[in-house]
Amino acid sequence: MDTAETSRYVRLRVDLVLEVQEPDALTGAALERIEADEFMPEEERVHAKAAVRDDDSEALAYLVDPTDLVAEVPGVELAQASWSTEPIDHDPESMEWDLDEEDGVFEEEGDSA
Repeated sequence: MDTAETSRYVRLRVDLVLEVQEPDALTGAALERIEADEFMPEEERVHAKAAVRDDDSEALAYLVDPTDLVAEVPGVELAQASWSTEPIDHDPESMEWDLDEEDGVFEEEGDSA
């Protein structure tokens, strides 16, 4: 397949692990965002507020929009997007969370690149 026949679509995968250090600040900001959304129906607003109060990952979902990552990138138009948030167990010492895992490079502490 030559260059003219290859797909013009590219999938960008981003996986972030965030530590919630100030849950009240996160929840408060999400509640403010929900309250300020003039297009959200009242029934949905009530449900959203309850979800945000119960779950930090829900609060984060109301504050972070990954489409913002590509909004200003020249020459591209967002064709489709989806994302989700979920609470996880995280051990930063585990090799499972090594950011270089996908390219097969595992650095030992003290190694330099």
